[in-house]
Amino acid sequence: MSSAIEDIEFLARSAHRVGVLDSLAERPRDRNDLRAATGASSPTMGRILDDFETRRWIVREGRAYRLTPLGRFVVERFADLREAMEIERKLRDVWRWLPREMEGFSVDLFADAVVSYPGPGYPYQPVERVTQLIEGTSAMRGFGTTVFKSINNETVCRAVVDGMDYEYIYAPETLEATVAWDPEAVARAAACENCTILVHDDLPDEHRCGLGIFDDRVGICCHDAETGMLEAVIDTDSPEAREWAVSVFERHRVDARSVDGGEKAALFPSELIT
Repeated sequence: MSSAIEDIEFLARSAHRVGVLDSLAERPRDRNDLRAATGASSPTMGRILDDFETRRWIVREGRAYRLTPLGRFVVERFADLREAMEIERKLRDVWRWLPREMEGFSVDLFADAVVSYPGPGYPYQPVERVTQLIEGTSAMRGFGTTVFKSINNETVCRAVVDGMDYEYIYAPETLEATVAWDPEAVARAAACENCTILVHDDLPDEHRCGLGIFDDRVGICCHDAETGMLEAVIDTDSPEAREWAVSVFERHRVDARSVDGGEKAALFPSELIT
């Protein structure tokens, strides 16, 4: 008797076999329909159908073949496996920067994510993706180092002054570095009524990634802990991912604090404090 792994191999190693099952999952089909859908030769199709009948995955009714309940079970579970591996391939190069401390995070929340990371000879794709997300939203919430690069700080400050609602939780050192980038620009944005800056001393995954919540997308910005380089941006419009992100943000917002007068005095030149 073959093992389960051997059965998986039997199916996975042949695109024609997978194509036949996928076609039959839509509706019963005859041999000619299946050959047209898969591109398999007549002898190949004959072997496939014989093998599937032996496994009790299909039955023949007149000229047509249809899936048995067992065959439909195989199709559905194999589709789940393919989807899982597609997600894995998409996130393979960025897995080390994914959240580990953000409660409730699961890779499948980002199954249909756009993944932006530096390509050969072009290291700016992640930074540009963050800029696109900021410019395409009317409101932004988040925490961590999502808006740490100069061009992203500039985009946020300009968007806030233009009316974007902004509520962001910074680690103290991240806020200090952000202000140091351009104290005047940050002070101008921070003075806007639509801007809320908070500080948290123990953000999850602080040195690995940040979380950004936009109008219709959620993004994870992945940073190298040693160099601070933006390694990747992973964003999705999944409702489940948004629900997760909002819950994580709200959980840490409760423990965050507003920037008080003493911190403002330490961060900004006196002439910029209102």
